[in-house]
Amino acid sequence: MEFDFTVETSRDIDEVVSSLEEALQQDGFGVLWDFDLTGKLQEKGMDFNTPFRILEVCNPKEADRILKENKMVGYFLPCKIVVYEDSGQTKVGMPKPTALINLADDQSLNEIAMDVEKRLIHSIERAISLDT
Repeated sequence: MEFDFTVETSRDIDEVVSSLEEALQQDGFGVLWDFDLTGKLQEKGMDFNTPFRILEVCNPKEADRILKENKMVGYFLPCKIVVYEDSGQTKVGMPKPTALINLADDQSLNEIAMDVEKRLIHSIERAISLDT
């Protein structure tokens, strides 16, 4: 099983993040936090210049549903989507919820994880779909 889902686009990071926020909202997710990792590292004196953002996203209904089943899954919440530059391309990716849920060793959660993963992948693909 692959741990992550990552795609590339020629669109710039700010454009991708904006499109991603809209796509996520259409799929029932909200962005709780848009963390500028590059800015934070530079603020702390690090010489890190690669644009790198981490979005923490959540669907409250799904979070409530899964936490009622197994509170240990809270270790994986909220879901993270990263957007960063690499070799002139913008990459968008996430750890797969299905891979993370396997760490909880609770088979009853697989269906929820698969649904969340499918919807997040759909949002990411829609957000970069202007690439033609």
